[in-house]
Amino acid sequence: MVGSVEVDVLPGELNGKVEPLPEEIDATTVISEPLSPVNEEIVSDETKKSDVEQKREIVLGRNVHTMCLAVTEPDADDEVTGEREAYMASVLARYRKSLIERTKHHLGYPYNLDFDYGALAQLQHFSINNLGDPFIESNYGVHSRQFEVGVLDWFAHLWELEKDEYWGYITNCGTEGNLHGILVGREVFPDGILYASRESHYSVFKAARMYRMECIKIETMASGEIDCDDFKAKLLPNKDKPAIINVNIGTTVKGAVDDLDLVIKTLEDTGFTHDQFYIHCDGALFGLMMPFVKRAPKVTFKKPIGSVSVSGHKFVGCPMPCGVQITRLEHINTLSRNVEYLASRDATIMGSRNGHAPIFLWYTLNRKGYRGFQKEVQKCLRNAHYLKDRLRAAGIGAMLNELSSTVVFERPQDEEFVRRWQLACQGNIAHVVVMPNITIEKLDNFLNELIQKRLTWFQDGKSQPPCIAADVGKENCACVLHK
Repeated sequence: MVGSVEVDVLPGELNGKVEPLPEEIDATTVISEPLSPVNEEIVSDETKKSDVEQKREIVLGRNVHTMCLAVTEPDADDEVTGEREAYMASVLARYRKSLIERTKHHLGYPYNLDFDYGALAQLQHFSINNLGDPFIESNYGVHSRQFEVGVLDWFAHLWELEKDEYWGYITNCGTEGNLHGILVGREVFPDGILYASRESHYSVFKAARMYRMECIKIETMASGEIDCDDFKAKLLPNKDKPAIINVNIGTTVKGAVDDLDLVIKTLEDTGFTHDQFYIHCDGALFGLMMPFVKRAPKVTFKKPIGSVSVSGHKFVGCPMPCGVQITRLEHINTLSRNVEYLASRDATIMGSRNGHAPIFLWYTLNRKGYRGFQKEVQKCLRNAHYLKDRLRAAGIGAMLNELSSTVVFERPQDEEFVRRWQLACQGNIAHVVVMPNITIEKLDNFLNELIQKRLTWFQDGKSQPPCIAADVGKENCACVLHK
């Protein structure tokens, strides 16, 4: 990985003394100005908590501003003394140490942290920017379009769309892929209604708000998969308007895969012809895993879909957020505009795009290939089943969808435990997303700690494990009522 080169020499001397490295980044040691009570990272008593809540609304997470690393002006003699460089080196060294520690306890979010891009460090000295259309070279010469098009060709082949029939680009994240896919659908059908299951990623509903689209939420089954009976019931009163549908290839919380074939059949049975609907497939994580799962239904442009997007920083393991968006070439002319300033055309969401991301993706695709990805998918699914089985053996309610590596279980009672293992939670449930970097050893450490914690949480007998039947089904719940 770029930036992972070992640094043995840490901070220089400040006023003749070597600055010690604390175990964790402590904002108060690096911010030069004193913190007000509102900005203190650790509030010591209820009075201060109340004061903080009155002055700043904090939703779910901590007030991140309290961890601000102040930017200060260099002193006049900094170039001579070297104190500024030594100070910044010490800050970065502590930050790197904290990243190493946090990576050890990373389980709840779908990022593959198992990568090595040291070979690409030589390119970090260049400002690589892919402006405009990937297939039309602009006047800006420091780009990586040749890598970008190579990556796009690979994904178009994976999803069975010919080179002369597709258009796409490397996005800055998975959300941008959804924003673009839904925007294409809206441009094809300006008066279309957006349909998405309640468990779709929040970016889908963000798109509806941004584009001022009518959006109808569809109910889901306990697995998290779209309920096509409810979908049909909500299509029927709106047969006079085109349908724009978001299909999930792995939902955010439960990893559920919507039945694409059943969605298409529901549309057809309701009277929608193929020129009356547009389907965007949000495959942020599992869009790249499913092609390597035996007996998994295919996501392919041979079916009447309009676009597919995946994230590059999730299963692939790119160190910066990015993604891939592929759509049919016939749709893109509704979006594309000439940009004289660039001597190109542009149909992307963003203007400037990270030119390094396509190189990282190209490098990984070449190194691993289809066989490499297949092995990693099998490892993820195998380890996910191991986690689910051990949770159930310990009397903990847990669910694992058939095509998924996302294990859903009872939400831990201790928020510090949740933060330590960086678990994603919703209501009474939490999940672990088993990625290629999640080993059996790491899962055992997590499980052993969770089991020990539960002895404390439920030792008095007054409190009981939560019922999660409404979230994952009675068969996956281990509460007093259902086990």
